[in-house]
Amino acid sequence: MAPKQTKAEKKIAYDEKLCQFLDEYTQILIAVADNVGSNQLQSIRKGLRGDSVVLMGKNTMIKRSIRVHAEKTGNSAILNLIPLLVGNVGLIFTKGDLKEVSEEVAKYKVGAPARVGLVAPVDVVVPPGNTGLDPSQTSFFQVLNIPTKINKGTVEIITPVELIKKGDKVQSSEAALLAKLGIRPFSYGLVVVSIYDNGSVFAPSVLDLTEDDLLEKFALGVSMVTSLSLAISYPTLAAAPHILINAYKNVLSVAVETEYTFALADKVKEYLADPSKFAVAAAPVVAADAGSAPAPAAEEKKEEPEEESDEDMGLDLFG
Repeated sequence: MAPKQTKAEKKIAYDEKLCQFLDEYTQILIAVADNVGSNQLQSIRKGLRGDSVVLMGKNTMIKRSIRVHAEKTGNSAILNLIPLLVGNVGLIFTKGDLKEVSEEVAKYKVGAPARVGLVAPVDVVVPPGNTGLDPSQTSFFQVLNIPTKINKGTVEIITPVELIKKGDKVQSSEAALLAKLGIRPFSYGLVVVSIYDNGSVFAPSVLDLTEDDLLEKFALGVSMVTSLSLAISYPTLAAAPHILINAYKNVLSVAVETEYTFALADKVKEYLADPSKFAVAAAPVVAADAGSAPAPAAEEKKEEPEEESDEDMGLDLFG
């Protein structure tokens, strides 16, 4: 039997393991582990086994190991992890797809009862219906102002009632009522709050962005740059087409009002002098647009069969 490790030896072993993970993995998910039990954490480890590792520990010890490792290796990027180590958090080192790992972690949530003094993470609503409790239990409902009636010897809740609001502490009467009704209103698991990827830190909501979202945001950025460039008359690649078109419009306006001319201005002056030419030039375009529309399907004319004459029938019979 191996001798039991001392506290100092455990710290050294933990530090070595953490430094090994920092060298081996470049992607880390920081997850809050409030109200997560050891059995639940073990299930999460099994589910992520293969390309991910979950590491829990004291924040002070992790921060110290990160600082020492950054000094030894010169990898200052890992220092970005230190501000994220606040509260009861754990590190999920992974080589897999960040979105898939985050979704896998979210699967392992376990229902939990409402304990006294616990801060409600969600609103708790008691649904209407038969509770199965005998009429002697109505005192619980009266204390909480829940409308009830007696139906077939049991207490029945008439309307849905918002028992606890998100952020409020659970009171003893509320916890007792939910326990009697068998309602486990809360669910807990590892919640990913930040993601570290090769020195960059971002929120997990970034993983939900699609290519269409990125294109939309890029187009919005280009539009803002173009508007700013035009407003301050500063040339940029995004504003160049608009600047050229506006310049062409200005030159064309001057050419129309004066005798100065150039090739493109000649055609405009010709149209202004004789508008009928513009109508002739525009006609082929209108015709092309009309031709592209599908023509309405012609009704098929059903041909009625010709009646056979007596002679034809005679030929068929006696041919």
